[in-house]
Amino acid sequence: MVTGAGSRADPRILIIGAGHAGGSVAVLLRQQGHTGAIVLAGEEAVVPYQRPPLSKTYLKGDTTLDLLKLRPDRFYAEHDIGLRIPARAVAIDRAAKRVQFDSGEAEPYDVLILATGSRNRALTIPGADLPHVHSLRSAADAERLRLSMHPGGHLVIIGGGYIGLEVAASASAFGMKVTVIEREARVLARVASEPLSAFFTRYHRDHGVDIVTDAAVASVDAGGVHLADGRRFPCELVLVGVGAVPCDALAQAAGLDCAGGVLVDLEARTSDPAIFAIGDVTMRPLPLYENRRARLESVPNALEQAKQAVAAILGLPPPKPEVPWFWSDQFGAK
Repeated sequence: MVTGAGSRADPRILIIGAGHAGGSVAVLLRQQGHTGAIVLAGEEAVVPYQRPPLSKTYLKGDTTLDLLKLRPDRFYAEHDIGLRIPARAVAIDRAAKRVQFDSGEAEPYDVLILATGSRNRALTIPGADLPHVHSLRSAADAERLRLSMHPGGHLVIIGGGYIGLEVAASASAFGMKVTVIEREARVLARVASEPLSAFFTRYHRDHGVDIVTDAAVASVDAGGVHLADGRRFPCELVLVGVGAVPCDALAQAAGLDCAGGVLVDLEARTSDPAIFAIGDVTMRPLPLYENRRARLESVPNALEQAKQAVAAILGLPPPKPEVPWFWSDQFGAK
């Protein structure tokens, strides 16, 4: 149970970030019996939804945003969860226990949960800001990309991570020619073993996707993508998928301990006892791996940390540690 202002039986809980982590922790708090005020604030003008399908079924037009929502819109009013969307938090006043928003309004809290997620890493090359250069993080991003796709067109994907490969599979199924350009010697170099990288490289090439490795992108123009070695790939559409960085600026400005993300303990508690952080934004200990710290970008991690925070806030037994896992859908493989 939190101490100080949060020692009240039913503390006022403010959640910043209405993604999978933020939406899940709000639901879990009610399911576990919290009867105090809960306010959920997020920058998108939509209730929490699943992001993984954005690069898969949503991009292919096989599902809708309503079907991706974690809970229907009415759920939040029915369970007395206040929504502040869209709203961008700009400052945390830890002494007064208030969060300031870009509208000029503020919300008080007894317990604050940061679930601000991560943002796409930007390319700093000429042409990266051209209209036909896309990134994929939100439903709005996926909608813009889908509307730009057309059978017979050529999509160049910069970055051979999971998002890049998933979009490659979706676009190929849509009837587009796809080229994936990866800076490292193999796709998935940061996140997978060599055998898994080799499998996906063969799998994509068997489906007609061109995989180009050891390739540094120098610039993008209206006609295509240019590599540092002089090669050029003509295309009408570009997707940048070169990783993500934690959205921890709000936490840093508030003086919370951060190092490659917001530092938390096994209760998802930050260096301020009244503030928790969950999901992509955190640098967390992994108890099954000698408490080595890592930043995990996955739905299972968001759910595990949501459970940790809820248990700590409500004084419940902590959840058992979980083995980190995630999934990827590419063509017919999961």
